[in-house]
This record gives sequence, C-alpha cells and structure tokens, in this order.
Amino acid sequence: MRTRQQVGVLATAVLAAAVMAVASGTVEAQGPGGEPQLPREGGLPLPLASSGLAGPNVLMGGVPAGHATADVLPVSLSDAIVRGLKQNLGIVLGEQSVRSASGLRWQALSGLLPTAGLRLSQTREEINLEEFGFPVAPGQSPVLGPFNVSALHLTANAPIFDYTAIQRARAGGQAATAASHSLRDARDLVVFVTANLYLQAVTGASRIDAARAQFTTAQALYDRAVNQKQAGVVAGIEVLRAQVQLQSQQQRVIFYENEFAKQKLALARAVGIPLGQQVALTDRVPYAALDSMTLEESLAQAYASREDLQSAVALERAAQAVRQAAIGEGLPSVNLTADYGKSSSAWDTLHGTYSVAASVRVPIFQGGRVRGRVLQADAQLKQQQAQVEDLRARIEYDVRSALLDVQAADQRVKVARSAADLAGEQLTQAQDRFTAGVSNNIEVVQAQEVVATSTENFLSALYAHNLAKISLARAVGLSEQRVKQFLDIFQGQPRED
Repeated sequence: MRTRQQVGVLATAVLAAAVMAVASGTVEAQGPGGEPQLPREGGLPLPLASSGLAGPNVLMGGVPAGHATADVLPVSLSDAIVRGLKQNLGIVLGEQSVRSASGLRWQALSGLLPTAGLRLSQTREEINLEEFGFPVAPGQSPVLGPFNVSALHLTANAPIFDYTAIQRARAGGQAATAASHSLRDARDLVVFVTANLYLQAVTGASRIDAARAQFTTAQALYDRAVNQKQAGVVAGIEVLRAQVQLQSQQQRVIFYENEFAKQKLALARAVGIPLGQQVALTDRVPYAALDSMTLEESLAQAYASREDLQSAVALERAAQAVRQAAIGEGLPSVNLTADYGKSSSAWDTLHGTYSVAASVRVPIFQGGRVRGRVLQADAQLKQQQAQVEDLRARIEYDVRSALLDVQAADQRVKVARSAADLAGEQLTQAQDRFTAGVSNNIEVVQAQEVVATSTENFLSALYAHNLAKISLARAVGLSEQRVKQFLDIFQGQPRED
C-alpha cells in the first residue's frame, strides 16, 4: 500500500503532467466555397509544450461573472486577458488544486509535529481476579466491584527522529511547490489562449469588412451590367454572370458574419463573460515587426522562466524525497510519549498520575515491503527524471520552431500585402476594360476572385504572424509579470484590416 505522501505526490504529478500535456498545432478546415474556417474548441492552435490543467477544453471554458445586460460591452485585448486570468476554468481549477496540494503538504508535515489529546472518562467496572491469575482464598468471591473509575488524562506524542517522516514532509513541500508552478504556468497559458481567441475574432471582423467591400463592388458591377444590357451594349449572359458573382459575395458575407459571432462566443466563454452579453471588440488586427532575438538568448530565458519546467524539477525533487522515505522505513526511529492525568473512584478525590516513555523502534524484518517500496519509488524517480530531460529538449524545440515561425510569418505578411495591392490594381483595370467594352465580365469575375483570395491570404498571414509572436512569448516563458510588455506587442500599433 502506498504511503499517504506518495499518494499526494502522485496526485500532484498527475496535475503537472496534465498541465504539460496540451497538444500543439493548428487545425484547419474549409468553409463553403473553400474559405478557410478558423479552428474552434478542441482544435485551438496551441504552442508546442504548452500546458493546461486537463487539456484545451478546460482552457476554453470559464465561470461566468455577473449577468448579461442590454448594453454593448466594449472589450479590448487587455480587458479579455484580465478577465481570463480571473474567470477561466483552468485558473479556477488550478487554484483549487494548489489548495489541495497544500492540504497534502500539511498532512505530510504532521508526521514531524507533536500531537496531544485530552481524554475525559467515567467508567463503571467489575473484574474477575482469576482472569488475571490472582489467587483467591477459598470461599472468597473472585469478583471485585462494581466500582467507578473517574479519569482525566492529557497525552502527548512527539517524534524525536523519524527519517521517513522527514522525507515525506520534504516530498510534500516539493509537491506543493510543483502545484504552484503549474498554476502559474496555467496562468501564462490562459494569456496565450485568450490572446489567440481575441486575434481569431478580430481577424473574423476584418474578413467581414473585406467581404462586404467585395459585395459592394459586385453590386456595382451587377448594376453596370444591367445598365449596359438595357443599352444594348452587352448580352444577357453578362448580367447573369454578374448576378452569380454578386450572390457568391453575399454568401461570403453571411458565412463570415456567422463565424465572427461564434468566435465572440468562444472568447466570451473562455474569459467568463455571460454568453447573452453583447460584446464589441475594440482592438483590431495589428502588424508590428518583432525585434530579433537570438537563439541563445531565447533558450536562456526559456530555461529560466518556463513554469512547466520549474514544476517538473520540483516533482523530480519530490520523487527523490519519496524514494528516501521508502529507504527510511528500514531505519530506526525514536519516539517520546507522555501522559499526565488524575483518576480516582470519584471526581472529588482525584489523584495525579503520570508516565513518560522514550522508545526506539528498530525494523528487523519487513517481509520485503521496504524493498518493494524502494523499487517502486526508484522507478517513479527515473520516470520523472526522463520527463524533465524530455521537457528541456521540448523547450528547445518550441523556441527554435517559434523563431522560425516568426521569421516566416513576417515574410508572408509582406508578400501577401503586395499581392493584395496588385490584385486590387488588376480588378480596377478589369473593370475599366469591361466598361469600355474591350472585354466581357469574365475577366472582372476572375479579378474579383483573385482579390478575395489575396485578401484572405493577407488576413491569414497577419493572424499567423501575431500567433507566431505570442507563441514565441509562450515558448520563452511568458510570465504574468510581463503581461504589459506582451500587450505592447499588440497595442499602440497601426491597425490593419
């Protein structure tokens, strides 16, 4: 049977392992007409080696605060992060996990602290002397009593030396430390998740603006085709073609409006805003080049700041203490007990009594129990050491991947912006050619599709660039104390729609 502290350490290890088990990557889907559909709950793009108390679904949940009102609630990125750090379900559960780990620590510490108790008793007894081997004279009754015994005793027990209890207390302290690091890691991840959901939503708003602009252009082209047909300049097929394109653009507007509404719901749920509350996002998708960071600087910061690594190291120390506690079960222990009390046959005639005893317990043969526990604890220690080394390698992988993503995403934004500008010029020239009767509106429809594609590519690249930056911040250890610095990446920059 596992010791109580082993159970505590294992429980905390499960917590920390779950915190480090959130999957990474981005899930992509396609909407109608081939439009990219942003990932939703269960497919949330998370950075490699990120943490969550029970996976991304927990971090996508929140405890609503307050009630929905008729007013529109303005929410900035900073507001969303502050709310998430208070109301996100991962934070709420993590805080209670820390309390639970603290309780287990106190239970382990109790093995080193003295205990005392007060016992008050009133008994009525009748005993048989022959039962205890006392001789009884012939003709005498061996039964004494009935008689009363009134007693008041204060007892105390204090461990003088117990190596096992010392190591269990040490393991409990390390487990509580690991739980605290796990909570701080979860808070860092909530910052990432909230920022990502906010960026998804504001990117969705920009998609709506772009789709509406394309719808307006399609409407103008349709009206122009109708006028030209009425003037006998073009055939009826040109009007039908323009009408199809108009309805296609209208479909895009409807699709993106629906996606944006669901993205705001996902954000509201994660940060604890009542789902019936109308929300207006006040920040838009920004673009700001990130100052270059060398690989060596990033790795040094990650190893010093990543809370999941600190938690894993604390769990390794806890596992070492558990192993030492198992070894200690085969060592002698010294204990002191004391008893002071008063007793008599009546409460008004109490007489004082006391006893003090020091005992040394020397285990001689444990039937293989100690050896079995040592083997089990040693295996758990090796597993935790392997996890720590794997996490170190994973952190380096995270940092290297994030730096590559930032560089590539920055280049994507520049190329996509240039392509969007060229597509706009192409559409303008196609419209002019159609108006002048040089070409039919097939060329215009094709140019409109190029504009739609290039606009989507630009918005996707802009979102990927910002996601890469917050992923890099997460990879190097985005602590709660640096949230303001993190927000400066997104605020105070020119807006890009």
